[in-house]
Amino acid sequence: MKPLLVVLIGPTGVGKTELSLSMAEFLHTPILNADSRQLFRDLPIGTAAPTAEQQRRVKHYFVGTLSLTDYYSAAQYETDALRLLGELFTHHPYALLAGGSMMYIDAVCKGIDDIPTVDEDTRRLMLERYEEAGLEALCKELRLLDPEYYRSVDLKNPKRVIHALEICYMTGKPYSSFRTSQAKERPFDILKIGLRREREELYGRINRRVDEMVAQGLEDEARRVLPYRHTNALNTVGYKEMFQYMDGEWDLETAVEKIKQHTRIYSRKQMTWFRRDPDIHWFHPDDRAGIKNLLEKAVIR
Repeated sequence: MKPLLVVLIGPTGVGKTELSLSMAEFLHTPILNADSRQLFRDLPIGTAAPTAEQQRRVKHYFVGTLSLTDYYSAAQYETDALRLLGELFTHHPYALLAGGSMMYIDAVCKGIDDIPTVDEDTRRLMLERYEEAGLEALCKELRLLDPEYYRSVDLKNPKRVIHALEICYMTGKPYSSFRTSQAKERPFDILKIGLRREREELYGRINRRVDEMVAQGLEDEARRVLPYRHTNALNTVGYKEMFQYMDGEWDLETAVEKIKQHTRIYSRKQMTWFRRDPDIHWFHPDDRAGIKNLLEKAVIR
């Protein structure tokens, strides 16, 4: 019988953290974090990273392991997570992956297409092009070089646009030509558990969590990392708005409201992505009995 990877999925603010701790204790397994921003140290407040107490309660992997200047990708996460799972499964038949970063979850469960690694010169060149010409100009280049990917990519996401252009320029081939979207075979079974709440309930939790982050010192945290604002790690909700406040574009109240608004928008994008997956078993986070019943059935296969 194959080992079992349990994957806990859900939008930001839905309540994954506390439930993941209980699930890990039930399975007697550590937690593999699948939140791409929680990998970076120095961002515990703005990324709602597991606290020191929570990490003492259950061992976590991939939390605070990178510096803000480190380059990291879903493809690297796939390699690192699979290597770790191989080690964990030699000692225990279960493991738990928990988070909301869609690409990272798919990287482990389905695999990432074999896209060439971008060299440092190309990465630096494209970053300079972005800073000089702006996102709109890069989108026009992408439309010429790879019209297929241009039609599907989020044109407001500079990371996606820049990466596609990096591949186009480095290989001389369209980025879309490397995307096969064929799921890779895994040496373990996968059980996906999704958490969801009614929209108004989720939005209320998101708003309260942002207020808690501000009370915990989000502004001070953002000021400490301000010198690294150009890094990909800080191209994320919470810090971008705080930087605009520090630039004098907004007052603090406006920045906080913008964080709430953009977090709500991100939660909708997450749910749109997750709903495409028919293998997810959906629960309200308060349905502990239903989740436990599903887990019990899975572990006595």
